[in-house]
Amino acid sequence: MAEDDTKPVKPKRRQPRKRRSEEAPLVAGEAATEPAATDADVLIEHQPAEPRLAEPQPAPAAEEPAPAAEPPASAESRPRVVTIFGGSGFIGGRLAARLLEAGATVKIATRQPKPVTTPAPKGAGSVETIAGGIGDEAAVRAAVAGSTAVVNLVGILHEGGGQTFADVHVEGARRIAAAAKAAGVSRLVHVSALGASASSRSQYARTKAAGEAAVREAFPEASIVRPSIVFGPEDDFFNRFAGMAKISPALPLIGGGTTRFQPVYVDDVAAAIVQMIEDEGTAGQTYEFGGPAVYSFKELMEMMLRLKKLTRALVPVPFFLAEVQGTMLQLLPTPPLTRDQVELLKSDNVLGGNAPGLDALGITPTPLEAVLPTYL
Repeated sequence: MAEDDTKPVKPKRRQPRKRRSEEAPLVAGEAATEPAATDADVLIEHQPAEPRLAEPQPAPAAEEPAPAAEPPASAESRPRVVTIFGGSGFIGGRLAARLLEAGATVKIATRQPKPVTTPAPKGAGSVETIAGGIGDEAAVRAAVAGSTAVVNLVGILHEGGGQTFADVHVEGARRIAAAAKAAGVSRLVHVSALGASASSRSQYARTKAAGEAAVREAFPEASIVRPSIVFGPEDDFFNRFAGMAKISPALPLIGGGTTRFQPVYVDDVAAAIVQMIEDEGTAGQTYEFGGPAVYSFKELMEMMLRLKKLTRALVPVPFFLAEVQGTMLQLLPTPPLTRDQVELLKSDNVLGGNAPGLDALGITPTPLEAVLPTYL
């Protein structure tokens, strides 16, 4: 066999050249001219026909389709980033912990940023605190920028320190909702309060209702939460009265202690908010959260005293006398009672039965008796 294709070759019985139509088709991009036959060509033509495989070659650049432009990432496909206003508080700490366990990036927006102490997360999330006072529009816009979800937990039980119910519950809520909508945030959860009503005689309850309306106007798809009193370690209800019982021989039962409550566990509230962030089917809905049982204020005080193993007098205080006391006490920097709170105690704080609750989110409410003994 020839080793050099340039050497003359004289085959004795040369087969006639095949017509182009009988040969293997040219590989795309090859030249149409055929090279001169060699000894190897002659031998191949006398062997059973086998396809000649050409080495694959890339298609000409001109024939390659242009790569499709990637669509902009949707809120669902972007990494989950959640901004929590009021996230350094009681509910916010539990909510941040659950989000971190789920692998979310959490931004705690607060007037006075400080390190966040949350239970050690199991997930791969991260947390940071940022300046985000709800009275500062520029700070609010910066806090929600790049977020896929926003939660507003901000609320006050009494006015003071330059804060009013209208500023916090209405204008602050409106500012957060408007900034979230402008930033393209997909989910907004606004935490209000059970008993919010535009017709209430309590300014707290009226401004909570006005805040809900402001949020709906700016962000119609927002999910609104109305919880009853929230209990758990570091709560401001049982711990406050337990502290009073340590130093006082008696506890007041305003209005006779007949006002009814439906305490809800903080971890149930946090789990529900996470569920609402993840479930777009909750958009535009208003939820009421309460525990599995209803108690009078007197029954709650009795339960607390039993757990603390204290004996204290429970003294009924008529509403009119409590109003006088609240009027004076609300002048203190941190009042134990205000006249507006007395007005709130004139109405029961229980589920109305018309709004979806924890069960609609697949959450079974935790009994008060199962948790209260663990921290009192």
